[in-house]
Amino acid sequence: MLASVGVYGVVSYSVSQRTQEIGIRVALGARCRDVARLVFREGLILAGAGIAIGLGGAFALTRLLRSLLFEVTPTDPATLLSVACLLLAVAAVATFVPALRAARIDPLRALRYE
Repeated sequence: MLASVGVYGVVSYSVSQRTQEIGIRVALGARCRDVARLVFREGLILAGAGIAIGLGGAFALTRLLRSLLFEVTPTDPATLLSVACLLLAVAAVATFVPALRAARIDPLRALRYE
């Protein structure tokens, strides 16, 4: 839940900061689908980078905390893969709303936005 709120907040903030740019793109003829795809792709790239860094940190920390783990291997591939896939799915859902909002930006209103 925390990951979805965090990803939604970051992507939503990014879209609000880029309102003028997105408005210009739409005014110059970008289709709503293309704008939504742009925002969605950037959100998933951000989530993928976070997952990669998180997996690296998980490998490093579990080796340090190996003595505290009971009946669990520190680098259980099934657990790490399932958590990574779950976080990617949560990021996709959290990125979907800002992507739709970006696709529906009115160019005139976006260009007046400060």
